[in-house]
Amino acid sequence: MRRRRLQDVNDDAQEINLTPMLDVVFIMLIFFIVTTSFIKESGVEIERPESSAATARPDAQVMVAITAEDAVWVDGQPVDAHRVGNEVASLVSDEGGVVIQADRQSTTGLLIEVMDAIRDAGVDDVAVAAERGADG
Repeated sequence: MRRRRLQDVNDDAQEINLTPMLDVVFIMLIFFIVTTSFIKESGVEIERPESSAATARPDAQVMVAITAEDAVWVDGQPVDAHRVGNEVASLVSDEGGVVIQADRQSTTGLLIEVMDAIRDAGVDDVAVAAERGADG
């Protein structure tokens, strides 16, 4: 009988407690989620024109894309060109900026129309995206 009690005690002692390991894994997961930097994308493939004076705009809050087929996209969703100003104004805060990514093959008139619609909606910080080209 005594032997049976010792065997029961030894069985309990051989189990591995996984709770501390799970705690560490969850803490690491939270750390990686918090420290990850998220890159804003427009949601469509754009071939931007080159510029030797292009500078980075990390403060961009909303991305507007104009495709080669003259379709306007706001944060990955297609939007009518006449309603782009209201759509962008509802997404941007007072400190945030808007970056327009116009495809190299898109119409310049549509780019100006989109910029005017965004500015008429009350957003003053508007920039046009370009690839950093070779200094020439």
